[in-house]
Amino acid sequence: MMRAALTCAAVAAAIRASTLAAGAQTPVEINFGVISTEASTNQKKNWEPFLQAMSKATGFKVNGFYATDYAGVIEAMRFNKIQVAWYGNKSGMEAVDRANGEVFAQVVSRDGNVGYYSHVIVHKDSPFAKIDDILKCDKSLDFGIGDPNSTSGFLVPTAYIFAAHGIDPKTCFKTVRNANHQANAMAVANKQVAAATNNSEDLQRVATSAPDARSRIKIIWTSPLIPLDPLVWRKDLDPAVKTKLYTFLMSYGRVGTDDEMTTAKHVLADLVWSPFHPSSDNQLLPIRLLEANKTLMKVQADEKLSVDERASQIAAIRAEIAKVEEMQKKADADTFQQRVTAFVDANKAGNQDELKKMIAEFAAGTASTH
Repeated sequence: MMRAALTCAAVAAAIRASTLAAGAQTPVEINFGVISTEASTNQKKNWEPFLQAMSKATGFKVNGFYATDYAGVIEAMRFNKIQVAWYGNKSGMEAVDRANGEVFAQVVSRDGNVGYYSHVIVHKDSPFAKIDDILKCDKSLDFGIGDPNSTSGFLVPTAYIFAAHGIDPKTCFKTVRNANHQANAMAVANKQVAAATNNSEDLQRVATSAPDARSRIKIIWTSPLIPLDPLVWRKDLDPAVKTKLYTFLMSYGRVGTDDEMTTAKHVLADLVWSPFHPSSDNQLLPIRLLEANKTLMKVQADEKLSVDERASQIAAIRAEIAKVEEMQKKADADTFQQRVTAFVDANKAGNQDELKKMIAEFAAGTASTH
């Protein structure tokens, strides 16, 4: 019996091996990761129509992967449990650096913008009217902050508010609670915290899913413009799979019959988006600068470091900042960015033949890089 079991196992292994050899790495299924900006039940309602459209167009069975935190989606890509994901820029940077990820597309907002804003919000009846009002640091206020891998909920307010003022939120506030954007919005609306971080996109989502709650929220701080989110896939994803996914994503909502485009734009609008733009890892460079400057401010204010330790760390961080700034200059002038600009212009003109040609060229480029 044991020999028979071993034989069966060997046959099964041989079948799997021959399938991999013959079909190569073209998977029957693609797992698509979705960062947890709100409750998964809300996300599934808006994401599943989009994933179903992707399945129909590509021929793959596309499964949504909804983790309870950002780290879950990063780690899932690291261990190849997911092959594609929607990230914020901070979590996308972690996926690129630690999970063999690569940025290939950028989200565009429903109104056509490629940027959004981080906010600090309070209840509409709150006496707080500006950010300085909550920075008395007398440990009397409860504060809601985002997931540690969130760009708008954590990195941006940490850099622009707390690091810039030399403030540690944990010693400033009575409590500091990490939560997703929806949970922080509801906590403010229900007076469970005095203030919390959020962003312009997710406040739009709250206005749709919980309009009464949104009406009880006011904004007391707005960040500089943040690049909108990247779509990331694993670098080692089969080129044929990349081509199919890329063609679908860049065509969705801009190529097809009038009815097809109307349906696609409606699905994207439920995600508070419009059709995607081509992108690359260079999209993350402003976030790398922000992260480095946050670290620099933290080191400069760290009184536990000796003079020599502080000087050494500051020099290393400034060298990294200079390196990233040089990369940013090159990225702004490279041919890829010029092609993206031409693509956006063709999209505005509604030239489907030209768009199809450009999408095919972009898709071929992504497939040939690995």
